Amino acid sequence: MAERVGFEPTVGIYLRLISSQVHSTTLPPLREVGILPASGKIGQNVLMRSLLPLQFAVLIALLFWLWTRYTAIEPVPDWHQGELVVILPPANSLDLPFDRELAELFAEQLHVKLKPLQRLPYQVTTMLASHQAHFSAIGMRSNEQNPAFQFGTPYQTLREKIVCGDKPPKRPQDLIGRKIVVTAGSEQDAALIAALPTIPALRWTTVKKKMPNTLLDEVGASKIDCTVGNEEQVATMRNYHPTMVATFDIAPPSDLAWVLPPDADPDLLQQMHDFFEQIREDGTLHRLLEQYYGYNERLVPMDAAAFLTKIHTVLPHYRSLFQEAATLTGNEWQLLAAMAYRESHWNPLATSPTGVRGIMMLTGDTADRMGVSNRLDARSSIIAGAQYLQLLKDQLPLRITEPDRTWLALAAYNQGMGHLEDARVLTQRRGLNPDLWVDVKKVMPRISNPNLADQLKYGTARGGEAVIYVETVRLYYEMLKRLTRETAPSQPKPSALSLMFGRNE
Repeated sequence: MAERVGFEPTVGIYLRLISSQVHSTTLPPLREVGILPASGKIGQNVLMRSLLPLQFAVLIALLFWLWTRYTAIEPVPDWHQGELVVILPPANSLDLPFDRELAELFAEQLHVKLKPLQRLPYQVTTMLASHQAHFSAIGMRSNEQNPAFQFGTPYQTLREKIVCGDKPPKRPQDLIGRKIVVTAGSEQDAALIAALPTIPALRWTTVKKKMPNTLLDEVGASKIDCTVGNEEQVATMRNYHPTMVATFDIAPPSDLAWVLPPDADPDLLQQMHDFFEQIREDGTLHRLLEQYYGYNERLVPMDAAAFLTKIHTVLPHYRSLFQEAATLTGNEWQLLAAMAYRESHWNPLATSPTGVRGIMMLTGDTADRMGVSNRLDARSSIIAGAQYLQLLKDQLPLRITEPDRTWLALAAYNQGMGHLEDARVLTQRRGLNPDLWVDVKKVMPRISNPNLADQLKYGTARGGEAVIYVETVRLYYEMLKRLTRETAPSQPKPSALSLMFGRNE
């Protein structure tokens, strides 16, 4: 209706334009050529009736011209001209940060500017067919041939899991009659198609405008019966729905890959292949996968449920203190709150048998160093903990970039800078990168081995505990960032996903 309201006046304008053209002086003198009598209204009526076909013909031609002008789709320019147009998932997709950084790295290797287009999976086929993008960086299942695409080099293999709310199915045949909903055009949609030969009676519904993590959230909230999600999506969403159960794989694991048009530039396809070979060989791909997905399964359901509860019941009492400390130090308040929850579960009176105390669990030496006289004062403890973390970050070599700088500093916060340095030295001796947390965390548990004491300048320490600490803080941090978006106070309590992405359902 809105389109009709906006269109009708425009048609009226063109009809008046045509009428004025028909009666303009550009036409030959009609009386002189004998079409009209010398005078009289009857002759004028005859003229108008005889010109009606001409009016309609001109109108049709004009409308056709307008349609072709405003609906014609120009293909993207050759990427060699300096711009790479890439389809990315929408903002509420869990995979957007990973997909975007991977695409940015590829554009950087090609020395071109990245132009991202955020679209839904079902739109990919049409956009590539009409050459509105050079390729899609939304991971697609490449296991089976698809005439609509050329697949790039697979970069991640993930299991596709069935997730249901009530009465989780135990075997594929139990899915018969269940209401399964998946994202149209997604890897999950393709996995269900791949499952049809073994489960011919399998049926499902596709939705266009909801991503897999949205549907997992709806299963957790008992809004839909079943869906399919890959193991990373399920692991993340289980932290927001601790009772969520993934039962079995619906199909062989999906080999995810970028997709290009069937007639894509062979040079671009080769560049893509070389890019993935390089980042797989130099460890960049592993680092990115670990950065965005490596901590998802750190919480057990009971811990996740307790954390979600305390976000609503305890955190509001201390949020302003975390925000004050964030302003003073430049660290995000959600990171500081995540540290405090891992340290004390936001208990300002917490005390451990080893003598660390307060909401940030400061040692006596650290408290003295940071000028704190009362470790049980929540504000003093939070600000001192934030300042100490920043001090540790400042002590690390300048060449270490974020987010590794923060993760390494967290390990030092837990075990001390000396023990972190011992772990980094061992990491380098093993041919790994001491500036990347993904490499250091592989080696850090070894500093507890007494057989390596002669190689450790600062002696043995509980390195494995530091790894658990950092990974758990990372998970709390990500959950807090998603769950603390501002919501309107007059609205009913939203679901976990609407809080995560700041939208109403």
